[in-house]
Amino acid sequence: MTEILKGIRVVELGTMITAPLVGLILGDFGADVIKVERPDGGDPFRSFRGGLYSPHFIAFNRNKRSVELDLQTDAGKAALRALLAEADVLLDNYRSGVMERLGLSAEFIETEYPKLIWCSITGFGADGPYAGRPAYDAVAGALSGLASVTLDPEKPQASGPTIADNVTGMYAACGVLGALYERENTGRGRRIEVNMLEAAVSFVPDAFSNFTRMQIDNQPRTRVATSQTYAFRCADGKLLALHLSSPQKFWESLLDVIERPDLKTDTRFATRDARVRNYAILEEELAKAIESKDRLHWMTKLDRADVPFAPVQTVSEVLDDPQIKHLETFYQQRHPTEGLLTLIRRPILIDGNRDIQSRPPPMLGEHTREILQELSALKSNPKKQKL
Repeated sequence: MTEILKGIRVVELGTMITAPLVGLILGDFGADVIKVERPDGGDPFRSFRGGLYSPHFIAFNRNKRSVELDLQTDAGKAALRALLAEADVLLDNYRSGVMERLGLSAEFIETEYPKLIWCSITGFGADGPYAGRPAYDAVAGALSGLASVTLDPEKPQASGPTIADNVTGMYAACGVLGALYERENTGRGRRIEVNMLEAAVSFVPDAFSNFTRMQIDNQPRTRVATSQTYAFRCADGKLLALHLSSPQKFWESLLDVIERPDLKTDTRFATRDARVRNYAILEEELAKAIESKDRLHWMTKLDRADVPFAPVQTVSEVLDDPQIKHLETFYQQRHPTEGLLTLIRRPILIDGNRDIQSRPPPMLGEHTREILQELSALKSNPKKQKL
């Protein structure tokens, strides 16, 4: 077993993606994650596609226990404080000011729970001109410049997965893990603050380095030209991705595969810098060759020539991919009431292992009685240190 956070208690006041993703990461390492949810529907992600157990909720909430608490009542607030008294980590992604209205100011938490690591996630930071605004993935992506390197300015069209949300959760998890490590030596808790705007900026550091060092204002095609990345449609209509990067051998091997030796001596493409400058022209030349044969033909030849390539797979194709099956990336688990679930394993191996005693994402309030009974037992036996 690789439950390296076994014994760590996490109280998650999280909804949607950012804080729940932190809880998921910590839970995947074996922490006991208690998700506090309001009685009237819980995490809004639960009802994104009908019912209270949507695919969106399932994606970000495995390995957690759910407790229903009405934090607008004195009883709910008292139960939350009892949970915090035995917790190691508190997660929230409320707007600035909400925790204070719940009676959980920074001063109160530091005084009452000096060993607690409190991680707060906001859209734009605790203060400043944007602090009071609502923030979602597209908002942080647009404001941070991230969207400017993915959207076509001539035909702007939002697409793709959540990025700002996900990287914010990952950065926050890093902060929590670092604070837990330090606490082993100091015994002291920490206040960790992460905002979506800065997390999204940090996710594209090369774009800002390009501008501040060379006045290159990255556009959607800047990075792919520099890295010599391509996507082509083959004769059978299937898509193929290539990533030549910087080694000369990949460029030369590709030309051998597509039987275009003339491009080796073409002055427009003779050097890597030239290929970067003339990326669009080169893309057209390569496309002419790739579109002449089916994808399997090119995959076979590219594999033999050791050229970096991959088929552009749909989500359903990924599930059936031979390498994914070999890695056992996905696993199935039967929920007592919701049937068979297909979940994703933690992508981190420790000593060659990544299995823990996995919990399926909880139903709303599934563990309320269990958790409140633990609190009651603790109250009657104050020497007991953990829930």
